[in-house]
Amino acid sequence: MEITVQRFSSNNESTLGVLFIDCDFQCYTIEDEFRSKKARGETRIPAGRYRITLRNEGGFHSRYLQKFGADFHKGMLWIRDVPDFEYILIHIGNDDDDTAGCLLVGNTANNNRSGAGFVGDSTGAYKELYQIIRDAILDGDDVWINYLDEGQMRMEI
Repeated sequence: MEITVQRFSSNNESTLGVLFIDCDFQCYTIEDEFRSKKARGETRIPAGRYRITLRNEGGFHSRYLQKFGADFHKGMLWIRDVPDFEYILIHIGNDDDDTAGCLLVGNTANNNRSGAGFVGDSTGAYKELYQIIRDAILDGDDVWINYLDEGQMRMEI
């Protein structure tokens, strides 16, 4: 499975994007802003291709297991082997205050050019996305996520 996050708008607080699964639109994204030098908890991860696996430990895993139950939650969506970052997850949240480099998803988004970036209905978007990725991983499929920066639009014909 190939997931693409196309970043399209960044300001000094956040970065908005759109997420596609196998070229089909899935949801909006928000993450921290670009910084040429990493600041802990305040920097988006570098553009690139990374594997997603399930992480079955840590605070997020415990909270989501309690929130969603063991029939649904099988581990956090963990974006692996990001240079200079650890434990990058896909999770629920609405703005840059809810992330420390992780990818947040939502079914709605507002423009971050005139104010703070925001994604809405994050839980709804997460539950849909999670099931698709979780099932692919549990079926033994390789799941990859590609982050493309602004201006790196990838056109397939």
